[in-house]
Parts: sequence; C-alpha cells; structure tokens
Amino acid sequence: MSTADLTIAASTIWVVVAAVLVIFMQAGFAFLEAGLTRMKNVAHIAAKTVLVFGVACVVYYVVGFGLAFGDGGNGLAGGSGFAPSVDALLAVGQAPFSWFSTVPASAAFLFQVAFAGISLAIVWGAMAERAKLWVYLVFGVAFVLVYSVVSHWIWSPDGWLFSLGMQDFAGSTVVHYQGALAALAGAILLGPRIGKFDRHGKPNPIPGHNMAYVTLGVIILWFGWFGFNAGSTLGIVSGDMLGFFGYVALTTNVAAASGVLGAAAVARVALGKPDVSMMLNGAVAALVAITAACGFVAPWAAIAIGLVAGAIAVLGVLFVERVGIDDPVGAVAVHGLSGVWGTLATGLFALPSLAASLDTGRGGLVYTGSFAQLGTQALGLAAVGAFTFSISFGVLWALDRLRGIRVSEQVETLGLDVSEHGMWGYPEFYIPVPGGYGTEAHGHLGRSHPHAARHPAAPRPEPVPEAG
Repeated sequence: MSTADLTIAASTIWVVVAAVLVIFMQAGFAFLEAGLTRMKNVAHIAAKTVLVFGVACVVYYVVGFGLAFGDGGNGLAGGSGFAPSVDALLAVGQAPFSWFSTVPASAAFLFQVAFAGISLAIVWGAMAERAKLWVYLVFGVAFVLVYSVVSHWIWSPDGWLFSLGMQDFAGSTVVHYQGALAALAGAILLGPRIGKFDRHGKPNPIPGHNMAYVTLGVIILWFGWFGFNAGSTLGIVSGDMLGFFGYVALTTNVAAASGVLGAAAVARVALGKPDVSMMLNGAVAALVAITAACGFVAPWAAIAIGLVAGAIAVLGVLFVERVGIDDPVGAVAVHGLSGVWGTLATGLFALPSLAASLDTGRGGLVYTGSFAQLGTQALGLAAVGAFTFSISFGVLWALDRLRGIRVSEQVETLGLDVSEHGMWGYPEFYIPVPGGYGTEAHGHLGRSHPHAARHPAAPRPEPVPEAG
C-alpha cells in the first residue's frame, strides 16, 4: 500500500470511531432529558429518542446527504447523491461526493448522519412532556431537510457561506443553533406545561426527577464530544497539520471544564447556591460554544469561551423562563444562546495561522483588528436563524392547525408513557406490581399505591385515548 492509501485507511478508522462516539451521544441526550423531566414521561423520552434517530438516518440517506454535500448543486443546496449507490459510497474523492477526499463517502455519511441526529435530538428537549409522538416523526422529516440545506451553506465548498469564509469547525451554528431555533418554535407553539406558570405569570419550579441521570447524560455527552469536534477533522491530516484532531480534543476539553466553573460561580451569585443542574448545563453550553471555534483558537481562548458559556447557561435559562417560555431542559439557552456566542467568539479569537492552515476565513478581531471575520459570523447567524426558525415555526404551526401538536390535559397530567406507549417507565410507582413498592415484600418502604396490597396482581391500565 502507498502512503496515500495508508493515510486514507487510518483516516477512515478515525472517522468511523468518531461517528460512533457521536451516535453514542444519543444516550447522553436521553439520560439528560429523562433526568430533567418527571417520572411519568421517562418511557416516552426513551422511545422517541431511538425512534426519531431512525427517522433521521433514513431521511438523510435518501435526501439529506445529497442536499448537504452532493456535487452539481449551487450555493443553496447540493444537486446529486440522493439515495447513493454502493459505488458512490465506496469511492474516495469522486462524484457525487468529491468533497470527501480523505475517507470513503460511506464513512463521511456515517459521520454526517450522526450530526443530523444530534441536531434533531436538541429540538425535543424544549418540547418535552407535552408534544404528541407523531409530531416528532413528521417534523423530524422536515427538520432533517432544513438541517441538510444549512449544512450545505456552511460546510460544502459550493455553499454560499463557505465561500464567504464562515468558520464553524464542528457545528455551533449548523447543529446546535439550528436545533435550538426549532426547539424555540416548538416551545412557543406548545405553550408551557400545566402548572409551570401561575396566573400572574410567575414560574413555578418543576424539578427533574433524577439528577444522577442528568450527570450521567452530561458525562456521556462530554465523552462523545471528542468524536463530535475532533472527528470533524475528517482524517488524521488537516491542511498541513498531522494529527490535528488531538489539538481539537484539547481545546474541547478545557472549554468544557471552564464551563462547569463558570456556571458554578454565576449560579452561586444569581441563585445563592451552585445549582447542580446549572453546573451540568454549563458543561454542555461550553461544549456547544467551543464547537465552532475548536479548530481555530488557542487554549487560552477556549478557556475564556467556556467560562462565558457557563455564565450564559445560568443567565440564559433564567431569562428564557422569565419571558414565559417553558423549556424543561434549557435547550434554547444552552444550545441556542451558547451557539451564538461560540460562533461570534470564533470571529473574535480565530488565530490567523490556524485559519490559513484550514483554508477557512481569516484571523479574528483580537489578532487582526479587523471586524471582517466577525461580520461573516454574524451574517451566517442571521441567515441561518431566519431560515431555520421561519420554516420550523411554519411547519409546526401547520401541524398544529391540522391535528394539534399538544396532548390533552388529561394525558399530560397522567403522563405520556401510558397514552403514547401503553406502559410506564417506572411501573412500580404507578401500578401494582407483584413484589413491588407498597406490597408486603417492601412494606417497610411505605405504600406508593395504597390498593396494591389488596390487588397485588392488578392488570396494567389501558392506554389513555388521545383526542384528535
């Protein structure tokens, strides 16, 4: 084998491993969302996480990959590579996916579809505990198409924002900002959960049921983010830099660590205590922010980006709640506001030498004294924001007018586990289970359901019918 062949082989191994790490982040989002919501919806969250990722994979294969990276398109969308053939997926640097010259198109597809799935996972956090299951499926199809178009703008060499030099190394804008925009549209149209705000508009706390789940989710996300950011090198060589993915992993890690510290400090001042959920969200917010900048900035700048993102996680969550939007997991602040910060921070702190090596844009304001790169970053945010939010809001509004996207009050009160899936995530807490809580076997724990002792083998309740 030639040196070029060995380089492609090594790069393919790395990109596939990175793609698997990103796919594993689905588990992180599932634990995070389940832990920050109530027990009565845990099975629903688990089910829709897997179901919607399946939708994303199929839609991206049939249409999305071609829209994002297919040759023969224009500045707005790719024009080939739809439902790609075996030959197309095995080729390296050839049409219809000639952009991927370091790995086979199949490896590139696996990596890119994992990103599409993550962006879609972000949407559901703000819509948790009150949206019908079918909405996830239908809107999931629409969002993957929107996501693919925007990724073409910024990551394809034919994209109009790519040609302007917008810097978004791994997706603060493409993945996270987009997901948060759709999440915001959904949260606005759904309205707050029952009891979230009193009649004067004052928010009532609805605490998550399991902070250990949230912690595990964040650690999984942190772990998977090394594939997310470092895998975006798409090989073992980036420009003229061998093994550059190691440097990207370093900036990613120091930013995340700084996000925890920043969130803890700001929560201590704003809330009186270093709130656990805020600290964990601080880590995720910092990871979101460094995603755009990880290949362009020095470590000191990564630390600064993480510290500010940690503050945004705390203040942003409080702000979103104050304006009357119910976002159970803080997706709008953590992925949206932090995504904006990370995208703009790249325009501030991008090293001219790294921008030149990656052949993307130019140095940031701090190094060049020029607002040019910062202006390009702001233009990209404005364009992506207008496009993604308007289409997301329009599609969800149409679905709401057509059939209604929110479950009935009865279903929301009981929980979506039974109404949507015919089962509980925690059955022993809600129905009699032989040997479960409230029976003689656990009598010392008290009775969660007082009639369980008299009816230890009572059948599972029938699913609550959903109106419309």
